[in-house]
Amino acid sequence: MARTFLPSRSPTWATTTSSVPPRRAPIRTCVACRQSEGKKGLVRLVRLPGGAGVALDPSGKAAGRGAYLHASAECIALALKKKALERSLKTTLPDALIEALRELAV
Repeated sequence: MARTFLPSRSPTWATTTSSVPPRRAPIRTCVACRQSEGKKGLVRLVRLPGGAGVALDPSGKAAGRGAYLHASAECIALALKKKALERSLKTTLPDALIEALRELAV
């Protein structure tokens, strides 16, 4: 008995048009006002590993424990008053960094 072959069909995954969904922006919370915002809209401070101190992290990729803060004068003043940065980073802030934060305020 002769076999009959059906014409080959392309698999369903090959015929569907897959559109890649857009990447979601990471959301972070300001330690002073507790409002959420995109990572790009906040300033990151990082406690460097090995007890090397605390620094501003403009790239947002430095290794270490991080805390996010709005660059506004109100949020910086509130964070310093409530000691929110020291609490979230679990260390004391050097005076030079506090002055750099105050200069950063818009």
